[in-house]
Amino acid sequence: MSKLLDFRWLVLTITISLNQTVAAQQRSADMWKLDRTPAFEGLSSPVGMAYDAGGNLYVANWSAGNVLRFTSKGERTVFASGLSSPSGLAVSPNGDIYVASYSEDLVWRFTPHGDKTVFVRGLATPAGLSFDGRGRLLIANRRTNQILAAHPDGRTEIVAEGLQTPVGAVELPNGDLLVSNIAGGISLVSGGLKARTINTELISPGAGIVLAGADAAYIVDYGGTTVSRIDRQGVRTAIVDGLSTPVGLALAPDGGLLVATWGANAAFRIR
Repeated sequence: MSKLLDFRWLVLTITISLNQTVAAQQRSADMWKLDRTPAFEGLSSPVGMAYDAGGNLYVANWSAGNVLRFTSKGERTVFASGLSSPSGLAVSPNGDIYVASYSEDLVWRFTPHGDKTVFVRGLATPAGLSFDGRGRLLIANRRTNQILAAHPDGRTEIVAEGLQTPVGAVELPNGDLLVSNIAGGISLVSGGLKARTINTELISPGAGIVLAGADAAYIVDYGGTTVSRIDRQGVRTAIVDGLSTPVGLALAPDGGLLVATWGANAAFRIR
């Protein structure tokens, strides 16, 4: 995933942010617990992850070019194969699975039975995917430094711009957006399209970003070792540490989190 997770930015950013990153990773008394026994192993550069309403987990495997499905009992099948650089993944309220192709500049749509169609073409290295409260698919369009919203008919519009290599976005209940920029920290988009940087403490924010209550998000630090909670004021709390290249993140049916790492090519539960 040489473009999406550009190591050049990691080298540039480590030097200038090391001191403040260490200071920000103070552990709170109610820190979540990381289960260091993998919940799902044998992945291949996992990026996007999401659960459907039935508790099935879908994982986009960047290197393998496929999407895996794990049932609630842990049974594993290849849901889709022959994909090109699958990155972001999101499940719609009606159960369809959306997968971004980073290298083909498009998003696929799959039915729960695996039927595949192209949902949106003409993107610019799409990364993380999520749904907003209006049922639109939010697409981190990295190369244009924008977040796009795709309507159910595939029509797109710009909902955020002026970002710095965005790789993930999530909508807060009030309609604001929190965005992870792999080269530029965390941004807030409120009252318009223009993004404002609110936190620069992560070394290299990854595509894994999910809602954390009314005014915050959980975000992986691909360039570091943590999953953090960052609110709309930019206040950061590291909830777990000690991960090896965390990339993917999903809300689990039990209210916990699932984080996927490239260092272990596995996914771990955070309780």
